[in-house]
Amino acid sequence: MNVCFLFIFVIFRLKSCFAKRVELDWNIEYVYGARDGSNYRRSIGVNGATPIPAVHVMQGDTLVLNVHNKLDVATSLHPHGIYNNGTNYFDGPDMVTECGIPPGESFTYEIDTTAQSGTFWIHGHTRHADVDGLRTPFIIHSNKPPVDYDEELLITLEDWFSQEFYVRMEYIDNHKNRDDKFSVNYATGLFNGYNANNTAPIKLCPGKRYRLRVISMAANNWSVFRISGHKMIVIEADGVRSMPLEVDELNLGPGQRNSVIVTTLNSTDSNYVFEFISTSSTVNLEENELPKSYKGVVEYKEDAPIKNIPEQSDKEPMWPDDMALQAADRQPWLPVDRSINLTITRYVDQFRVTFWSLGKTLYQPTIVPTLYTAMSMGKLASNESVYAPQTNAYVLRHLEVVEFVIYNPNRNDHTFHMHGHDFQVTEAGPCGNRSGGYPEVFYRKSGPWPIRRDTVQVRAFEYVRLRFRADNPGVWRFHCHIAPGHDYNGLAVILIEAPELLQKQQRIPDQMKEMCKKQ
Repeated sequence: MNVCFLFIFVIFRLKSCFAKRVELDWNIEYVYGARDGSNYRRSIGVNGATPIPAVHVMQGDTLVLNVHNKLDVATSLHPHGIYNNGTNYFDGPDMVTECGIPPGESFTYEIDTTAQSGTFWIHGHTRHADVDGLRTPFIIHSNKPPVDYDEELLITLEDWFSQEFYVRMEYIDNHKNRDDKFSVNYATGLFNGYNANNTAPIKLCPGKRYRLRVISMAANNWSVFRISGHKMIVIEADGVRSMPLEVDELNLGPGQRNSVIVTTLNSTDSNYVFEFISTSSTVNLEENELPKSYKGVVEYKEDAPIKNIPEQSDKEPMWPDDMALQAADRQPWLPVDRSINLTITRYVDQFRVTFWSLGKTLYQPTIVPTLYTAMSMGKLASNESVYAPQTNAYVLRHLEVVEFVIYNPNRNDHTFHMHGHDFQVTEAGPCGNRSGGYPEVFYRKSGPWPIRRDTVQVRAFEYVRLRFRADNPGVWRFHCHIAPGHDYNGLAVILIEAPELLQKQQRIPDQMKEMCKKQ
């Protein structure tokens, strides 16, 4: 027998012995409660539960989600940060890769985890159901953790509005309400699923190393997280291992994740304070509603006094800027084959409703999923003019290295998420005419091994350069992850990647086509 064949056969057999299918039945349905502690309202949960329990698998497992839609509108799920290589149709965004699961219907998603491990999340991707609660952590545990630690803890940071998403957006979009403070409706911060002012203590034991997986599942707000008297060492950004970087705090935009190592102190004489700050550039900070600071207890011993550690007002806290993070696998800067400039443009119509565009035009969903167009148009699928203008489509050649230069000459911060890929974050700097009151933006450049991630911050009056290799044939969304007003009002593009290979390698399940016919 050929030695190479024997080696591959043994590896395959080992994988098949240890990997398994993790099967979950999810009834997506309306639930009622007051996640923020005060506003009892309808939200979206799974199997009657909200918040939805986290999903845990081992690398190499296949997650099988049997979804039954008990809502009165279509729904879909997106595994945020997962490549879905070879299964683009399981990616989830409605009218991009599917029509959504009709009310009363069922569908099964299969998510392969062979190529990835780390901290991810699963959320709704039809009608912004994630904003109303259809979101949960998705942890892929590595068979060989990147560093040694004793235990791990999962921390979710969220924002929560007192009305359902579409009730709120319809109210805001009514021009008669533009000056009504209710239209802003500042969100409440949630820590591990509930009002951050009422959260349970984080319980730690002395003399241990903890891995904290911190996920921003917020729809609108930025999240800062820190623990008094403790340093954090970043080891992961969006599912990508990083070289260790010591920081004082984490600063996460919507959709971003970090893993950090915290080494606990050797004494139980004192407890400490953790702080979660929730803020946004999309509302008027002069209202004194934001930023909101929430504090809780880091408990070494029940009833121990809390140690007061004064802040150093003359010291700027260190947080993991993407230019400071370096990839642990030491992948160097990718050589660029093609550069695409994407400018964030803000429009205000005669009714003072704000719309956004990225690049050519503002994105609007089509009546046929863009994936279906790419799969059915033969050689014409490589022609951008085949796709509806409102898809904002860019056709990418197989294996070309693409650089996106995102320009944000506006006063609003954004986070942009790329489906099907992670990307190198190589450079950032000032952009546009910064007005008074906004933080100054400085030019920064990555070191020799740029961090890769799937969600990047683009701050007010800033540009950012990203690089990625088009090695995953499919139709992928690249969009702002701020749902209210930004993604909702057009801030997205569609990447049509290697359509000629896509047509040869993948086949849309018949059930997905039937789901389109029922809507």
